[in-house]
Amino acid sequence: MDESKAAPGPVDPSVSAAAAAIRTERSEHWAPWIAEIAAGDESALARLYDATSTLVYSLALRVVGNPADAEEVAADVYSQVWRSAGSYDPARSSVLGWLVMMTRSRAIDRVRARTERARRETGLESPFEFRDPRPAPEDLYSFGQRGRMVRGALSALPQEQRELIELSFFQGLSHAEVAERKTLPLGTVKTRIRLGITKLRDLLASVEESGHGS
Repeated sequence: MDESKAAPGPVDPSVSAAAAAIRTERSEHWAPWIAEIAAGDESALARLYDATSTLVYSLALRVVGNPADAEEVAADVYSQVWRSAGSYDPARSSVLGWLVMMTRSRAIDRVRARTERARRETGLESPFEFRDPRPAPEDLYSFGQRGRMVRGALSALPQEQRELIELSFFQGLSHAEVAERKTLPLGTVKTRIRLGITKLRDLLASVEESGHGS
């Protein structure tokens, strides 16, 4: 199989989530498509993409927290399907389970890479970091809630700290790129992000404590 063939582009996030739920009911029909993909059939990959892309995107978005990263995760998943369809074993999992596993793995890898870079640059643990290296699919909802908590806490930060953290974490820019974008000294960017992350972690801890106490 020619691995140089391009997989479909990013997922359109405007597609109704309800359509994904309907499509998942047809998952028993997807296994033959995987065999066809393994044989190099691009049309089978397109059919699988049409049937599952909204679900894959939605799962990715719950983990990574922003549309741009979710689209890249989804594109990575279908590229992986194209490359590794021959290794799919229907005795081990359904096609849906296989896709969920790949989506979860790719999404967590992306978050880890993003947060590890931020940790190296700031010397602080990131509030976006996952503690469980292999979360179950049902934990994706909790990750989504965590993302909403983070966005709520961000709104309480001073504007200059919030903007720099959003550029660094949600847009994936390095500190040097943030400094260039905002025309600020690199040291200023690092200091503001460090202070912002410290305050953000305190805010999140306060929210979580109040939640447990309610």
